[in-house]
Amino acid sequence: MSLISIFLIGLLTENIVLTKFLGICPVIGTSRNRKTAINMSLAVTLIVILSSIITYFIYYYLLKPLNLIFIQSVVFVLIIAIFVQILERLIKKHNQTLHKTLGIFLPLITTNCAVLGIILLNIANEYSFVEMLIYAFGSTLGFTLVMYVFSSMRERLETAPIPKHFKNLPIAFITAAIMSMIFSRFIF
Repeated sequence: MSLISIFLIGLLTENIVLTKFLGICPVIGTSRNRKTAINMSLAVTLIVILSSIITYFIYYYLLKPLNLIFIQSVVFVLIIAIFVQILERLIKKHNQTLHKTLGIFLPLITTNCAVLGIILLNIANEYSFVEMLIYAFGSTLGFTLVMYVFSSMRERLETAPIPKHFKNLPIAFITAAIMSMIFSRFIF
């Protein structure tokens, strides 16, 4: 499979949020503001790329040769947690405003199923190192795209004349469902 195909699979065809339904919590939780959504997406992208690199080497050069594949999820979550802690401390030290904006969602990247999902999909698809990086980047770019579009739509919906019973989460889920139907038509 070509690198462009792998990138497009991660970005559109198998969008991590809209086709695999991973990472919905941060999409719903941080999508009221575009700037917050983009900052969260960038944090997730950084964590996914760094964690993918480390987990790739740990899986193929430690866990698989020693037949310890059964503990891969635990090891991967620990690696993700380490990177999240480092990123949180760096953001807190250098940008207090961003740290307050992201709030509780920054440490929750550790348990963001999209992050672990991308790493596990890389392993399951048996991608080479370069393919893994391309897929991780494409998937996180797809996550960013969904976050941006969804936050833009939610900002517009704040001022739209929506019936009382559909305000906030109900309209957010309806919007996500429509976006999911649109993305499900991308086939390469």
